[in-house]
Amino acid sequence: MAVMTPNAQDWARYENRIASASDVELAEIEQELFGRKNGVLTLALKELSSLDGDARSAKAKELNIQKKTLAEAITTKKSDLLSSTDGAFDVTMSLPEAERGHLHLIPEFIREVEEVFGRMGFDVFRSAEIEDEEYNFDLLNFPKDHAARDAQDVFFIKSDAPADNKLLLRAHTSPGQIRYMQSNKPPFRAIFPGKVFRKDADATHSPMFHQFEGLMIGKDISLANMKGVMITAIKELISHDAEFRCRTGYFPFTEPSMEMDMRWQGDDDSSREGKWMEIVGCGMTHPNVLRNCGINPDEWQGFAFGFGVERMIMIKHQIPDLRSLFQGDRRFLKQF
Repeated sequence: MAVMTPNAQDWARYENRIASASDVELAEIEQELFGRKNGVLTLALKELSSLDGDARSAKAKELNIQKKTLAEAITTKKSDLLSSTDGAFDVTMSLPEAERGHLHLIPEFIREVEEVFGRMGFDVFRSAEIEDEEYNFDLLNFPKDHAARDAQDVFFIKSDAPADNKLLLRAHTSPGQIRYMQSNKPPFRAIFPGKVFRKDADATHSPMFHQFEGLMIGKDISLANMKGVMITAIKELISHDAEFRCRTGYFPFTEPSMEMDMRWQGDDDSSREGKWMEIVGCGMTHPNVLRNCGINPDEWQGFAFGFGVERMIMIKHQIPDLRSLFQGDRRFLKQF
């Protein structure tokens, strides 16, 4: 289909539109005239190939004159708009603060964890999020009939693995402790950050959450050493005024075992001020776990602990519902 080339009156209308255009309108007119695919002048120039001899030359001359005239008019108008005093920039005006991105609360907190424990001489060790029952349970001294192995508690994965050693999404980062002890000789100390998976979901639980576990093995490591490390970490990561308490507990992989709670901080009622939340399970590494890793418990001993990352963040920032950390709401995230 042939393109209708504008006549002299049409070109004059374009010149008038350019003369009275705003900066936004000027950009639209420029695209309308010179657009690479559908610009009026672009299409008119393409139509020259359908003309013969003298007609083509005459039309080409006319279009080139109009192209030059309109391009110069646009350039002049741009210059006028830039030099216009009507919308001059006030150098005394306060500009809005430029937005800057930042890490999400969870990786930011884990980075702080690694820095704090690094100062205390701890290695950082990461392991796979898919494990088998041997590393997630057996080598950690879980009995075969332990309730934690129930399909209602962990996420098993369909695979060709043996029925007595099924694959699963790890329920804790403790398999990393086993792998670290199998490949390193004591004395050593390390932390094990990462995602873990359990079938829990409410204001203080999530099917996917983050832990950082710790391990310290030596000749004469005691509960006193464990308490000192954990108190130092809590004060550095949460607050030097943090309140916490210890209770006896039970875990198959530690003996004796303890649990530590921390008091909610803040004055806002919605922050649950005055209530306690469990943030860590800990204890002396069970002799059977050491044996399973080729370490003689008569020669070496130590402690292990596991902190819940999201729970510590909730207390630090007075966040009443853990699920807020995973909803991706920028209004919430921009507060921190």
